[in-house]
Amino acid sequence: MDLYEYQGKQYFARFGIPSSPGGIADAAEEAVEQAEQAGYPVVVKAQVKVGGRGKAGGIKLAGNPGDVRQAADAILGMDIKGHTVHRVWVEHASDIEKEYYASFTLDRPAKLHLGMLSAAGGVEIEEVAATNPEAIARLHVNPCDGLDEATARRWVDEAGLDEVARDGAAKLLVNLYHCFVEGDCDLVEINPLILTPDGAVHALDAKVTLDENAAFRHPEWELLAGTESEDPREKMAKEKGLNYIGLEGTVGIIANGAGLAMSTLDVVNQVGGAAANFLDIGGGANAAVMTAALEVINADPSVRSILVNIFGGITRVDDVATGVIEALSSVEIRSPIVLRLDGTNAEAGRALLAPHLSDRVLAEPTMLAAARRAVELAR
Repeated sequence: MDLYEYQGKQYFARFGIPSSPGGIADAAEEAVEQAEQAGYPVVVKAQVKVGGRGKAGGIKLAGNPGDVRQAADAILGMDIKGHTVHRVWVEHASDIEKEYYASFTLDRPAKLHLGMLSAAGGVEIEEVAATNPEAIARLHVNPCDGLDEATARRWVDEAGLDEVARDGAAKLLVNLYHCFVEGDCDLVEINPLILTPDGAVHALDAKVTLDENAAFRHPEWELLAGTESEDPREKMAKEKGLNYIGLEGTVGIIANGAGLAMSTLDVVNQVGGAAANFLDIGGGANAAVMTAALEVINADPSVRSILVNIFGGITRVDDVATGVIEALSSVEIRSPIVLRLDGTNAEAGRALLAPHLSDRVLAEPTMLAAARRAVELAR
């Protein structure tokens, strides 16, 4: 579960991570009230779960009540990359001496926690990684050992943060790690982490993704989820018990296994397309599961083609094929479907599908060929 910026800052506060004072508002007059409490000048920030708010005009500086009303009126209702702004966060405008980047996530191949820290903050970390990878200091943390302040200080030194910021940054990073672990997060990210002219270090932004598998330990998360404007596609998938993440492309993806689903997204991107979603149906590719998956994909108006990529291991491909056939008979599909089925009993599965192939239901022998065909159809 992704949190809005204001929720992320509230979550950070539980672990002693400082941020600028502010409050949430869903109307212009309420924004003025929050600005009065935060103290002028303030920044009015759109609350959406997507980057690029500043470039889209979703972040505005305001020096008086009139400016706040104008900014809030302009931002509320704005569409930012398909996300409608229903709330704004109004915070005291911080004086910024330097901007940094800090995050923790899980490095699955290494089976360790991964921290990333850079003196080049305020821009997309992907851009830094692509153009200047040496500017990112990486730190693997063994979950059994945790992160102490001495290690954090060495990490800060390696990242090249300004000397005046290093003690404060080291303490904040230890707290950020505690937030990541004790708060059961998949990701915690601060971009930018700022140094103020008086030498203080605090979070100017907050990106937090909670691990929903740990929800049983956090009944308070229900309050966070209740304030979300949930993606209707993701809500529908959740109701059907599917592992789904909505994206912004035009090729709908159905795959069995998270690794295969991620690989499918990569291959679609490699051949010039963009995925509309991540959808992992796991090992149960029966008729009911396939029907549910196709219903979710079919409900997305941006999908122009559907790529079904199944590799049968324990799951037999002939069972998958039967599931696909039954699903196609019960769901009226708007977009053409490209099937790639391989693995256990693949030949039998393909034979079952053969009578059902058409210009709207196609089969390809490889993942690459299937991705190319799906991208062509989406165009």
